[in-house]
Amino acid sequence: MTVDFRKRQIDFLVQLIAITLILLGIHSYLLYHFAKEIVLFFPIWHIYTFHFVMTAIIYSIVNYRFSNGHETVFNTFMIGTFLKMVLTIVFFLPLILAPMENKKLDLFNFMIPYFLYLFFEVFSIIKFIQNKPQ
Repeated sequence: MTVDFRKRQIDFLVQLIAITLILLGIHSYLLYHFAKEIVLFFPIWHIYTFHFVMTAIIYSIVNYRFSNGHETVFNTFMIGTFLKMVLTIVFFLPLILAPMENKKLDLFNFMIPYFLYLFFEVFSIIKFIQNKPQ
């Protein structure tokens, strides 16, 4: 593994941990003050663990392939994103099959962080691709 790979990986993981803690804190605060009487199907720490792990895995694979000379990592990123969508459906399967009436709050609790993590992932990958040595 190259020095660039390790540096990018460590920088990304530190940023990902910070963003996860900030988003989890804000999310917990909002749920505590505005939805404390509502029982959610998924605890929010499950949701953030899923997003953290999936984002770290996809970024790591793209970073590894880029570090090994594959400058076109778009296909790798798209396959990773597709697999993340499939795993999201698998993650949601217990909720889909559960006999609950109102599933919207659980859906919003998952999808809003999903898009925030996706934005961060895309931003981070674009940043290191644009800064590649000539």
